[in-house]
Amino acid sequence: MDPLGWAKIRCPWRYYLPRLLLQLFLALCFFSYLRVSHDEAPKSEATAATTGPPTRSPLLLLLWTWPFNTPVALSRCSDLWPGTADCQLTANRSVYPQADAVLVHHREVSYRPEELLPPSPRPPGQRWVWFNMESPVHSPQLKALDGHFNLTMSYRRDSDIFTPYGWLEPWPGPPASAPVNLSAKTQLVAWVVSNWRHDSERVRYYQQLRVHLHVDVYGRFHRPLPRALMTEQLSQYKFYLAFENSLHPDYITEKLWKNALQAWAVPVVMGPGRRNYEQFLPPDAFIHVDDFQSPKELAQYLLALDRDHARYLTYFRWRETLRPRSFSWDLMFCKACWRLQEEVRYQTVPSIASWFT
Repeated sequence: MDPLGWAKIRCPWRYYLPRLLLQLFLALCFFSYLRVSHDEAPKSEATAATTGPPTRSPLLLLLWTWPFNTPVALSRCSDLWPGTADCQLTANRSVYPQADAVLVHHREVSYRPEELLPPSPRPPGQRWVWFNMESPVHSPQLKALDGHFNLTMSYRRDSDIFTPYGWLEPWPGPPASAPVNLSAKTQLVAWVVSNWRHDSERVRYYQQLRVHLHVDVYGRFHRPLPRALMTEQLSQYKFYLAFENSLHPDYITEKLWKNALQAWAVPVVMGPGRRNYEQFLPPDAFIHVDDFQSPKELAQYLLALDRDHARYLTYFRWRETLRPRSFSWDLMFCKACWRLQEEVRYQTVPSIASWFT
């Protein structure tokens, strides 16, 4: 047997010792690496769990004027619409230098815009929002506001912040309302009107309609109707005349959303064209005066529906899947705040007057 082979038999550890030492060294290095990695990973994860994603302060929105000088309770935006971000809403003008945005309701500044608008120059990065829910014919001094605002907010669908008077949304579960109670509808047609002008289109149409159909008229100079009892009183009627005081695109107000739909009365509408109404409502949810050649023909149709219960009830089918919701000031303020949080860049509106009229 050769000497090397003998050495392996007589002293095997001498032969394997260098290899064992090398393997031991490599193992120590490997386990040291694992320990360092193990120690660092929890530290990194703990830091991430503690800090989370970068947090931002709620956007501060200053209400420069209360709409129609009537303060309202300001709700938490996340309570109004669960799952949405919170906003800081205030009417305290002392925060003007720190406000991210300023909401200016048109009516209150329209009389003397130069004096009543927020002071210029505005703080860096601050955005001004022009807010208006009136039609153009009831919005004076539009030209004086040109060049001041970054965003528009109104009932118009092409506004930067679209705030309709009402909308339809799917029921969150089974419909909560019972089918329409025909036995409670003992009256035929109602109309609530406060701005009575003999030369207006809606009054002229009514004067022709009443020759062929009895209409109960409520409001100033007519039957009294306390606001608290309005829905209860109007729910006795099968039809409601939701006639707007002026005809402009998308100008579909509480006359339809509140007076008619909350009372479960079929709205007979006068305003923008049928196609415009169908952007907000199913086509079988309302009756449009434009569908008839004359007020007499409309009267005949309503009288026929009064006698045909099955046909009348077809105007309520949409309620099986949809429910109406109505405008509220605090929700509109929050909607402005949510839109501003999207961080979209806006340019100054060149001309409020040219866009809105």
